[in-house]
This record gives sequence, C-alpha cells and structure tokens, in this order.
Amino acid sequence: MAVIASLIASLALAITVVLMAVLALMLAGSFWLLWLHVRHRDEGLRKEAALLDWILPAELPHVAVQLPVFNEGVIVQRAIRAAAALDWPRDRLHIQVLDDSTDGTGELARAVLAEFPGHHITILHRENRAGFKAGALAEGMAALPQCDYFAILDVDYIPAPDFLKRTMTPLLRDPTLAFSQARFDYLNAETNTLTRIQAIILDAHLAVEQATRSWAGHPLPFNGTCGIWRRQAVEAAGGWMGDTLVEDMDLSYRAWLAGWRGTFLVTVSVPGELPAEQRAYVAQQRRWSKGSGEIARRMFTVLSGARGKGLNAMLGAILHLGTWWSTPLIMLVIPFGIVAALLNPAAAPWLGLAGALLAIGAEVAVFVMWRLGNKLLRPGQLTASQFYGRCLSLQALGISTILRNAAGYFEAILSRKSVFQRTPKQGA
Repeated sequence: MAVIASLIASLALAITVVLMAVLALMLAGSFWLLWLHVRHRDEGLRKEAALLDWILPAELPHVAVQLPVFNEGVIVQRAIRAAAALDWPRDRLHIQVLDDSTDGTGELARAVLAEFPGHHITILHRENRAGFKAGALAEGMAALPQCDYFAILDVDYIPAPDFLKRTMTPLLRDPTLAFSQARFDYLNAETNTLTRIQAIILDAHLAVEQATRSWAGHPLPFNGTCGIWRRQAVEAAGGWMGDTLVEDMDLSYRAWLAGWRGTFLVTVSVPGELPAEQRAYVAQQRRWSKGSGEIARRMFTVLSGARGKGLNAMLGAILHLGTWWSTPLIMLVIPFGIVAALLNPAAAPWLGLAGALLAIGAEVAVFVMWRLGNKLLRPGQLTASQFYGRCLSLQALGISTILRNAAGYFEAILSRKSVFQRTPKQGA
C-alpha cells in the first residue's frame, strides 16, 4: 500500500508540474504578443493610414453585401437601409438578405424593398438551415457568380457609407489578401455594466490581439462580420463549412493553409450591438468558446499542414489556437495541485508559490492588454480609476462565465455537436 500511495503522490505531483509548465508557456506567449503590439503599433498604424489613402481604380468590381438573417424582426429593415446607402456604383452593388427565419422576418424585409428602386436586393429564404450561417453564406455566393468580393454584415451592424470603399482598398491593392476585416464598435456600450465591460474586452481583442496578428504577419482569424472576403480565397480554402460553431475561424485557417492571409483595419469601425442581458451574453460566449475549442482540438492537424509558413507565423498560430486550452488546463491544475500538495507536503510551498506567480502573471497580462486596447481606441474617455473599477466587474463576470461554460469546453474536447444559437438582437 505504501508503494501505491507513493506512486499516486508522485503521479499527482508530476501531472501538476507539467500542467503548470504548459500554462507558464501560454503566459509567456501572452507577454510576447503584448511586446509585438508595442513593437509594431506605430508602424502598423502608419502603414494602414497610407493604405487607406490609396485611390481606388475608376472601374470598380461587383461586390455582394450579405446579410445573414434568422428571426431578427424589424431590425432587418435597418440593415437593408444601411446596405443600400453604401457608396458603391449601384449597378455593381448586390445586396443579399440570406433569410433562414421561421417567423415573419422575411416579410418585414420585403416590405422595405420598395424604398430602393434600381437597387439589386434579393431575399434568399431557406426552409432548411443546413450549415446554419455558413450554409447561408455558401448558397448566397453560389447565386452571384458575377461577384468576386463578398462583404458580410450581421444585421445589428450599421456600416458608414464609405465602408465598402475603405475595406475594399486593401483587397484591390494586394491580390494575396483573402479578406479585409474592419473593427467592431458599439451602439449600446453604456447601456449597463454588462455592455460597458464587454466593450473593454472587445477593444483589447480587436486593438491588441487582432491588430497585432495582422501587423506581425500571424494568421488572422476572421471575426464573422464587418469584413470582405475574396471569392478566389474562399474557393481555394474549400468554401464555407458549417461543421463547427465558428465558421469564420475555420475558413480563416483553411485559407491560411492554402497560402492566403487576411488584414485587420483598426481605424475602420462599424458600430453594432452588444448583448445587454446576462442570458444572451452567456449563450454567446458559450457558442464562441465551444466553437473555438472545436478548431483548437484540430490544432495539431491544422499545424501539420502549415508548410513553409515560417517560425513567426507558426508561433502565432500556436499561441492563438493554444490559448483556448488555458481554461481546461486551469480546471485540471487546481484539483491536481490540491491533491499533489496534500500527498507531497514538502512540495506544497513550491506548488503554492508557482500557482501564485502564474495567477499574478495572468492578471498582469490581462490588465495590460485591456488598458492598451482602451487607450488606443478610447483615449481620455475613462480615468484610470474608472477603468480599473470596470475591470474588477469584468473579472467577476469572467469567472462566472467560465464556470457557466465549463460544460462547453469539455463538449468541444469530446466532439459533441451543438445547434448554432444566434445571439438575440434588441435593435439598439
């Protein structure tokens, strides 16, 4: 029995040490991304400004604006009006309402079409939601063979009239780009505490993570909306697929493996709606986290096909795809660490110290990322005390969300499929 107890104690300690080592590597990757952000920020913003100053050719290509719709209600009318107001030659602008609705949303969409005589606006209704959003986007693309570029806008986003001209500029200037991604902004950021802290999270994701990946030459995941895809890149990657909950990330990596890349425009923003209710937010986060896990579970297969991508891009892919695993690893290291400390009293202080350093390092990395995003996109809007006050609420929300979504992490690991659940819109 003593031998068995010793083996169990040693095994628990070994597993804990390995898990902590992996988490330490992930933490180092986060600080590396922050360093890359600081290193590339000024040059990246300068290059973006120069790129957007480029004069578009006189002969502009056909562009489709795709509006994926599922039981959106009257908000679909606002989306159609915003799409019709885009500054692009009318004979080369095609608007598709990709309607999978089971309520009266399609009728509301048809009711507004009379306002736009001469516009190419079509409503494609599907009785079967096969492939969900990815399936709708694929069918819409097949219906417009004359279009080589497809702008995707969720119905709660309201682009400025110059959205197409600004986001098409990189694609027309650089034929190696698969897509051009604009930045989210928010129509309802000050509605309540939940929307205020979501804005901080997304500002950090967009201004620090996404912008830095673009500037540093890392694979860039598409954000699902507010961007334009090149048909050639979509087809080279195998088209839209609905076998995960994050069809945007899936296509992004397949396009990257096929030799394409994306670009992120941090100074081009499109305002949209943040979930203002806890239930809607948690459901959205569960879909995103589980979908990201479905892609992360394929990580080794994905990276095994990344030939000739270079060390920098490969490390960027590992950092991005590997980050998802940090939460499941934390869920494992805590119970294993407790068991290891109880069975190995001499190692308990060292395990406690290592755990504390990891926790402190993670907090520092997260707070720095949040602050960098806030200062880049919203300079002077919040004092330091206001910002850190919101961050405390954000921490509480993050812990609560992770616990509520815990099942989703392990469903992704075990390959259990889920139905795509749209985030309810309120028409903010």
